[in-house]
Amino acid sequence: MTSSAQGRTGAGIAHRVPDLGALELLLAVARLGSLGRAARELGITQPAASSRIRSMERQLGVALVDRSPRGSRLTREGALVTDWARRVVDAAEAFDAGAQALRDRRDSRLRVAASMTIAEYLLPGWLIALRAQRPDTAVSLLAGNSAGVAERLLTGEADLGFVEGLSVPSGLDATVIAHDRLIVVTAPGHPWARRRAPLAAAELAATPLILREEGSGTRQVLDAALGGLARPLIELSSTTAVKASAVSGAGPAVLSELALGEELSAHRLVGIPLADVRLTRALRAVWPTGHRPTGPARDLLSLTRGA
Repeated sequence: MTSSAQGRTGAGIAHRVPDLGALELLLAVARLGSLGRAARELGITQPAASSRIRSMERQLGVALVDRSPRGSRLTREGALVTDWARRVVDAAEAFDAGAQALRDRRDSRLRVAASMTIAEYLLPGWLIALRAQRPDTAVSLLAGNSAGVAERLLTGEADLGFVEGLSVPSGLDATVIAHDRLIVVTAPGHPWARRRAPLAAAELAATPLILREEGSGTRQVLDAALGGLARPLIELSSTTAVKASAVSGAGPAVLSELALGEELSAHRLVGIPLADVRLTRALRAVWPTGHRPTGPARDLLSLTRGA
């Protein structure tokens, strides 16, 4: 290999080829016949344009432009470089158009996966606000438990997720967007609704409850706080179903404060105070590790601040 070839392969091409701004300036000089007019068209000063041309000439090792009071004329080498520059700039414009098409495709849809409480009681308001910002973005919402949300993100089925569990699922990054409190509730006719003393955590743990399925954030928090749970009285797959069963008098349940406003105010359910445990949890936005949300996902994440 010759020494010149070794030099070319030893340094990156970015150090040997003028940048796009310089090539666009050279094309403008060729088209307009004046360095001053080319500078004005590109929004730079004439001294800056002259400096850029000189820098490009030093980089290439050839004179590109002859300057005179009558204007600027390309040298023979400058004309040849201009032909090459036109091809480079055309390729860059095609690259930019392709990248914009990718951004447009990304921005045309948003796939959200959320655990049930967030999906039912928080996301509708956020999605209405997002639609005002991005009316052309189609949004799909996949509701499930926290374990299911993590799986959808890791398999590429969702762009952004929301979970209610104790910790961040493996393979995901997260940010806390809000905090939530779990409340023990029963129908007004249940014996607990008439008790005077707060309910002990041990009694709650020993009582068969109406529960969400395993993998739900609510159940994870409850199980960890109580150190284990009795066999479920009923096991259901949605917050709405758990709440309806509790209202019907089937038994006690533990639900998010977010889901209970109407039922508590209408006295269809009664909140039962706890003596020695506080059931709280963080609500988190999650996404695959190292892939910070962009486009509509980033905008939705920003709307959750102050939830």
